Amino acid sequence: MSQEDIAPVEVGSGLAKLLTRRPMAGKNDKGDSMEKIVSLCKRRGFVFQSSEIYGGLNGCWDYGPLGVELKRNLKDYWWRRNVLEREDVVGMDGSILMNRNVWRASGHESTFSDPLIDCKTCKGRFRADQLEDSRCLLKPSKRPGECDGELTEPRQFNMMFRTFVGASEDDSSVTYLRPETAQSMFVQFKNVLETSRQKLPFGLAQIGKAFRNEINPRHFTFRSREFEQMEIEYFCRPEQGKELLEYWLKERLKFYEEIGLSFEKLHVLDVPEADRAHYSEGTYDIEYDFPFGRQELEGVAYRTNYDLRKHQEHSGKPLEYFDDETKEKFVPHVVEPSAGVDRTVLALLCEAYDEETITNEKGKEEMRTVMRFHPRIAPVKCGVFPLLKNKPELVAKARDLVDLLRPHMHVFYDEGGAIGRRYRRQDEAGTPFGVTIDFETLGEQGDDLRDTVTLRERDSMKQTRVPIQELTDRLIQEIR
Repeated sequence: MSQEDIAPVEVGSGLAKLLTRRPMAGKNDKGDSMEKIVSLCKRRGFVFQSSEIYGGLNGCWDYGPLGVELKRNLKDYWWRRNVLEREDVVGMDGSILMNRNVWRASGHESTFSDPLIDCKTCKGRFRADQLEDSRCLLKPSKRPGECDGELTEPRQFNMMFRTFVGASEDDSSVTYLRPETAQSMFVQFKNVLETSRQKLPFGLAQIGKAFRNEINPRHFTFRSREFEQMEIEYFCRPEQGKELLEYWLKERLKFYEEIGLSFEKLHVLDVPEADRAHYSEGTYDIEYDFPFGRQELEGVAYRTNYDLRKHQEHSGKPLEYFDDETKEKFVPHVVEPSAGVDRTVLALLCEAYDEETITNEKGKEEMRTVMRFHPRIAPVKCGVFPLLKNKPELVAKARDLVDLLRPHMHVFYDEGGAIGRRYRRQDEAGTPFGVTIDFETLGEQGDDLRDTVTLRERDSMKQTRVPIQELTDRLIQEIR
């Protein structure tokens, strides 16, 4: 990317509206939809409580067959848009365990903490800065301190998970599970620069696990102790930082619309200086209207050269950039778009969930639950159904169609139950297309319909006849 490629935010654009449209955060009008979404996630295999048969582990979640596909589709699309389709961003995969000095240099060991308060009555532990959103363990209708319980004074609680490397368990072998993915990219900056032959500005991208010992994990998968991040560290000259902050904000908002999040539910908070990290010269929070209120999806921050400078000072190793044209040597500045994978998956689930009253095949009204995922993100792209499972010719034709489609997309085969019931199951899974092999496919209703199938669209429930030889190309076009 050249300096000319960095476009400022246009006044009057949709982004400008986002920056000015921020009423006080509150719950939206979906009522009990969060409970319904959580129930559907378990029933359909999106998300399960970790270690459930042993009572679970708070703040940890397992993704089932549909959930892991949804999550993988999100990560794959993020990687394609931010790495594969760009010449100025390269990828890496850093280790979860790092030398303890990394966390000393970054300040995490001494300052990565939250204020903790205990209630001596209900024995609950709460973040001191989130008491308004917390509830007493004995009287859930009341907040901590409103239930006649005695609260302790706030104390700092370090959120990093501590562990030991090697056979001994003493201070010399202490390290931590990483609380963020960024630091591995900073400490590998020089190696990447030398091996990738990139010129400023350029970015380093990573998708990976991070761990934080949250005091109050809450809102399903939104705030967890184990989570994934999709993060870019975009290195630049000092004078490019502010412009690139605006550029990456626009790019990230565009991405969320491309995966199907409603523009009306996205909001941008220009974080006030008093609330920013001390090293930040500008931070935007991209927020989404969840059923439980407006919450952050991603932060886009201009971190200056704080991180590289700190690691250079503590390691004694040069982390400077030499400009061949100007003959300058300097420590680059950084703009960081950092998104939560699990939070974005939860936003996709909330965005997709819908209920509507329809008239079924018997002429009776019923409630249809449907997950309206964008086709490029949907876990399963197409369901394939033989009209009758006791008709060998239909089953064989359906199996052949599965083999035809499977190299191009995730296909689900289902022959159990009435065709309407099979459609409903795939509606709940969010499958955008269903293909039924029926008697017309076999030519029993005339040669004009031989080797055609019924293509059903999830959202409109519209059904059309499509020749099998045209089906693959049509589905690929719809999905992409």
